[in-house]
Amino acid sequence: MATLKPFLFSEDSRAQAEFYIGALGGEIQSVMTFGDGPEPHGANKDKVMHMCLTAGGVTFFMADLLDPLTRGNGFSLNLIFESSAEGKDAFDNLAAGGNVLHPLEPVFWGGMYGQLEDKFGVQWMISC
Repeated sequence: MATLKPFLFSEDSRAQAEFYIGALGGEIQSVMTFGDGPEPHGANKDKVMHMCLTAGGVTFFMADLLDPLTRGNGFSLNLIFESSAEGKDAFDNLAAGGNVLHPLEPVFWGGMYGQLEDKFGVQWMISC
C-alpha cells in the first residue's frame, strides 16, 4: 500500500506555506534547506529542499524550484511505500514508456527515492 502526498513546487515555499496555513489552518512540520544537504549550494543554500506542512487537515510536501516556475510544473504526485520492493515495482511500472528524471536509489536522508514522468506527462516521486 502507498500513501499519496501532494508535492508542490514553488518560487517561495515558505510564503506559499504561510498563505495556505492562514487560509486553511495548520502548521509547518519540518523544513530542510539545500544548505542542510551534503552538497554545497552557494546562493541556493537557504532555499527549501523539502518542507512538510499540514493545512486543512491534509499533509503537503513543498520545495523551492531552482528553475523558473511555469504553470504545469508546480506539482508532483509523491507515493510513499513501506517497503523498497513495493517502491521499486511501482517505479518500474510507472516509468514504462515514460522518462526517468532521477533513478530510484538510496538517498542521504534515508531510504530510497526516485522521480519520473509517466507516458502521460504526470510527474511522480517514489519514496520507500
